Amino acid sequence: MPTPGVEALAKILELEQANGYGDVAVIGGLDAYLRRHLNIAEDRGISLFLTQVCPPDFRYADLTRNERRAWVRRVHQYLDEVSIGKQSPAGVPVVAGAEAIVKRPPAEVSSPIGAETISDGALDSPITVLNGVGSATAKRFAKLDVSTIRDLLYFFPRRHLDYGNKRMVSGLEAGSEQTLIATVWEARQVTLGNRPGTEAIVGDETGNVRVVWFNQPYLAKSLRTNSQIVLSGRVGFFKGQKVFESPEWEILGAEDLAHTGCLVPVYPLTEGLYHRSVRKLVRQVVLQWAPQVVDFLPREVRDHCSLMGLSEAIWQAHCPDNEQTKEEARRRLAFDELFVIQVGVFARRQEWQENRAVALRTDSDLLDRFKSSLPFTFTPSQQRVLEEILSDLGKSRPMCRLLQGEVGSGKTVIATTALLVAASNGYQGALMVPTEVLAEQHFNSISRLISRIGLPEGGDGILIMFPSLPPYPFTMALLTGSLSQGEKRRLQQLIRQGEVHLVIGTHALIQKGVEFKQLGLAVVDEQHRFGVLQRSALRQKGATPHVLVMTATPIPRTLALTIYGDLDLSVIDQLPPGRVEIETRWLGPRHREAAYAFIRQKITEGRQAFVVCPLVEESEAIEATAAVAEYQRLSQEVFPDLRLGLL
Repeated sequence: MPTPGVEALAKILELEQANGYGDVAVIGGLDAYLRRHLNIAEDRGISLFLTQVCPPDFRYADLTRNERRAWVRRVHQYLDEVSIGKQSPAGVPVVAGAEAIVKRPPAEVSSPIGAETISDGALDSPITVLNGVGSATAKRFAKLDVSTIRDLLYFFPRRHLDYGNKRMVSGLEAGSEQTLIATVWEARQVTLGNRPGTEAIVGDETGNVRVVWFNQPYLAKSLRTNSQIVLSGRVGFFKGQKVFESPEWEILGAEDLAHTGCLVPVYPLTEGLYHRSVRKLVRQVVLQWAPQVVDFLPREVRDHCSLMGLSEAIWQAHCPDNEQTKEEARRRLAFDELFVIQVGVFARRQEWQENRAVALRTDSDLLDRFKSSLPFTFTPSQQRVLEEILSDLGKSRPMCRLLQGEVGSGKTVIATTALLVAASNGYQGALMVPTEVLAEQHFNSISRLISRIGLPEGGDGILIMFPSLPPYPFTMALLTGSLSQGEKRRLQQLIRQGEVHLVIGTHALIQKGVEFKQLGLAVVDEQHRFGVLQRSALRQKGATPHVLVMTATPIPRTLALTIYGDLDLSVIDQLPPGRVEIETRWLGPRHREAAYAFIRQKITEGRQAFVVCPLVEESEAIEATAAVAEYQRLSQEVFPDLRLGLL
């Protein structure tokens, strides 16, 4: 039975939570109340616990709102467990069914918010130190890239079931995600669009609804008649009737039904792991270990950016109080990811720019000749970007610049201008592209541009000379992996001797055997196809060359500064006359059907459509659409009457 002191403190904490953690739940503030009652608690365990969470330097009034929330939750949880007998007299948590969640408990040290503090290395202990996690279970988690306690803390749910916002059958709305708790009346294997699947009829006191799962005929055996089930997913229409389409599901027990007023995490699974056991394990680990995670962000940064504390963010990401705290946790964790990336890329940029590059002077006469030879006039946007690049080339600090522009915006002609500037200074230039087809296209298009100011001589498809252009003659070459060994050796020797001034190629440019005499400018096209290592390898072909990266991917400026944080950004935001602007739109899951209708309309008009997926095959560790599975789904369910191909 809870003592009067426990009940009083619990009610005060409930009032504090209801008032938004404003320290107004008790006259004089919570600090004064705790000091008065610290040494007179009826239970020795409670007194010890309060001493731990209220060390001499503790002041609730000094905590941020998020830190107050975390502190109140911890004390409230302890008091709840005291009231139902789950705490030992000494105040040490006892997990039901086990002496403790950890076989070797960490050393305890008091902290400002009462968290037991252990060495950071303990978080990197294998999950087999947890009770109930043997080698077989560890192997299953390893398939999900979870091997340590820290991995489990960051093993975030892919979604949450909102039991507190559940619908009745009569209130289901087609086209949106919703949760339903119902009774299974019938479940059987069926054929859905020439594929095996499961169909179930479930219902509540307001009616029944049909549920279908594609490619999962085995579910019929798991859905027992008269069992309680929670469904969460999209409701659609089929022949005028509402249908749950491949929803998340879980059989509920009495324990689950007692906690249906919260956001319940749904974790990625693999064979041998089940929702209930994974949820229980992760919850226990987060309760025990999240307070041990060191927050690397200073208080000043968190306050300035209105960020939740890291331990609290981990808890809220797994078991959020509501949608707002879930979003606050997501924002904090996303900030951490971007912050670490930014620190890395800025450090890499600073390290690179500590070196010195050659300052490349712009030959005004050559530049004017080239620009006047073009069949078009530079747009103001193109001219601005060109001036930014030429300004960088004229400095002894190596250029690191990203040139972003839609297809047809003029990136190639600007890169060609910069490469001509490098050659006119007696230095070599390199243009690296992801495929041989693109390399050949660039070689042909750039040679045509340059031939407008100087007649070419020779030309065997891989080597062209322009005798009238500096450094007299100006020579360009095409180097790809498909060349014969003899052709490769010939070009490699010319590049090494400095007799080739512009080399266009693929990864062959960064392979062993390719050595530049004086590489002044490296241009990388379609950066998203290259990793940092490939780009760095091309840089290392010269002492410290200037680097220009080109991309046609429409990246928002803030995202570009994150992905390419080590690069300055130039954007061609104005298309040449006659070019049609490319529209880019983001559609959420609820607009999927509209997108399919748009695709079908364009195909009817004789156009084509491409669906690009982040993965080729499905992965247990990565929650993303795989091309093979998506091809099967689209060809059988969405566009069975159209010709689809898998590339």
